[in-house]
Amino acid sequence: MKVDVYKRAEDNNLCSYLVVPHQKPLPEEVVNTDWLVHELDVDFERDGGMHFTLDPEDAFHQIGEKGYAISHLGDRTIDGDVH
Repeated sequence: MKVDVYKRAEDNNLCSYLVVPHQKPLPEEVVNTDWLVHELDVDFERDGGMHFTLDPEDAFHQIGEKGYAISHLGDRTIDGDVH
């Protein structure tokens, strides 16, 4: 699946990632936060590896359920550690 990846800086130098199917707009419920484009037109596959702190199976489930996937609070990372 092709996706666009957004990144948001948070407290304690942590960051979260938001994944949206390629060329889809950001969902209404997240447009009021500070998401910045991180990478566009990215191959996001169910290959068992983590992608931008997102577990692929969970991300595909989130995308199917709400149209996007977002890092869980416990899966945030130090800014700069991922891609």
